[in-house]
Amino acid sequence: MFTKFDPKKLELTHYIFFTGKGGVGKTSTACATAVALAEQGKKVLIVSTDPASNLEDVFEMELGSEPKPINDVPNLYASDLDPEEAAQKYRDKTVGPYRGKLPDAVIANMEEQLSGACTVEIAAFDEFTNLLANPAVKSEYDHIIFDTAPTGHTLRLLQLPTAWSGFLEDSTHGASCLGPLSGLNEKKQLYAETMEALADKENTTLVLVARPDSSSLTEAARASDELKGIGIQNQVLVVNGMLSNFVQEDEVSTAFYNRQQDALKIMPEPLKNVMTYELPLVPFNLTGVQNVTKLFSDDFNEIDQLNETIPSNLLGLKDVIEDFSQKQKGVIFTMGKGGVGKTTVASAIAVGLVEKGHRVHLTTTDPAAHLSFVFENESLKDNLTISRIDPRKVVEEYRQEVLDKACETVDEAGLAYLEEDLRSPCTEEIAVFRAFADVVEKAENEFVVIDTAPTGHTLLLLDATQSYHKELARSTGEIPESVVKLLPRLRNPEETNVVIVTLAEATPVFEAKRLQDDLRRAGIDPKWWVINQSMFATNTNDPVLKGRASSEIGWINKVQDDFANKCAIIPWNPEATVGYDNLIVLSQ
Repeated sequence: MFTKFDPKKLELTHYIFFTGKGGVGKTSTACATAVALAEQGKKVLIVSTDPASNLEDVFEMELGSEPKPINDVPNLYASDLDPEEAAQKYRDKTVGPYRGKLPDAVIANMEEQLSGACTVEIAAFDEFTNLLANPAVKSEYDHIIFDTAPTGHTLRLLQLPTAWSGFLEDSTHGASCLGPLSGLNEKKQLYAETMEALADKENTTLVLVARPDSSSLTEAARASDELKGIGIQNQVLVVNGMLSNFVQEDEVSTAFYNRQQDALKIMPEPLKNVMTYELPLVPFNLTGVQNVTKLFSDDFNEIDQLNETIPSNLLGLKDVIEDFSQKQKGVIFTMGKGGVGKTTVASAIAVGLVEKGHRVHLTTTDPAAHLSFVFENESLKDNLTISRIDPRKVVEEYRQEVLDKACETVDEAGLAYLEEDLRSPCTEEIAVFRAFADVVEKAENEFVVIDTAPTGHTLLLLDATQSYHKELARSTGEIPESVVKLLPRLRNPEETNVVIVTLAEATPVFEAKRLQDDLRRAGIDPKWWVINQSMFATNTNDPVLKGRASSEIGWINKVQDDFANKCAIIPWNPEATVGYDNLIVLSQ
């Protein structure tokens, strides 16, 4: 459908940024690009600033913050920057001056504000800025490849003059999850030079990596728009994981191929103007230089012979539902990164509980969720109620509430900072969580199944804010009574259960593990992990998909043995999970 992505046939700029949702294959694509360019005799440095990066796994060697030559690949160097460590240094530097001068509760709130994903991103940006704006580093390498680009939100925030003015010192309204940037004030000029380099199309290429599915392509379109809006115009799209052929007599293979083609037919408009390439779905793990090199070749049909123990005693979604059914009522959250299928899992759990005779209220943030319920049996409606929370609507209402109250006391520059701050991921989490809390408040004597929950970071922010009776984090909005009541309820395992949804792949598993760690910081211990869309759990005979199934084994074992209290697996489903009857099948 598209031209195959092959760096050897493209004219690439000095700086190349790879970006995309977790699990789309941006690290493996970045590494394969680095190897291909090095094999052409170019001197290449690849740098990762991604907390979930598996750069060390790909190159099968230990890496650090200093560039290190890659074994068996002349001209290739790699460094793996630790954004978590950088974030800790950033927190210490920013909060340190206030210790002993402000109440402990305020310090605790500041520390939590600086514990979110945005802080990690800004710290990572600080790390690679030293490479991007350093003339000595630039002249040493023909290409510098970055595995993970900053978001448009972070880059816009850095461009605001207010962000450098010690906003926290002057304001009683709190600060963003990103925190005040005054700790990096001495690097203001360096950041300006970095922004110029990013916007220079002769020097910088942004590679958007996506899977051929609607969720991934939608995210790529959003990122493309955001980054174009701040001047990064030189973009290409790589659709990774294309199944080029299918086995007609294999139901899984045929459905997988057709679903990919259908998603590409409705590709979001912003992407239609971006030069698009494709990469094949390969039947092996993209670890080791030899395997990575195969990504751009046409000879990849052999299946990895993995020395992994075949997972045994695998539980299914019916076991999850049976476990919850014993309690008769309670709140069930499904959590996970975008694209792992948490809405489908939430819907199947709700339907499964209804089939066991329970009253269930299902609420979701999926705009199309109502399409998944076509009731033919009128009696089922009596036990299942559904509501949908429109994220755009509740976020906009929340933003307006915050800005209306802030207008009374904040100057124009402060409002500019606050407006950008309210575009952060945490803002959506808080706004949606408030709407969820209202639903839970109304529900009694039934199960409430909620698609998506706030991270531990957001919960701790709400908790810390509540403890010293200040405004909701970075706002002048009061914490609603429903939220105040829900916080302790979430920590009570007798009332609330969390289901983490993931895929049997490196990045989704590591992201799910970080999510679980974050929740445990907030006093919430997820009871179940659900590995969704598993090829291993199907009976496919397609050689490529069979290879993918084999590569899942290690990740299934890791989740079962190392991460999850209880683990269930759901096979990749050839049928689109639409309609009550299909959800019943999924829940059994």
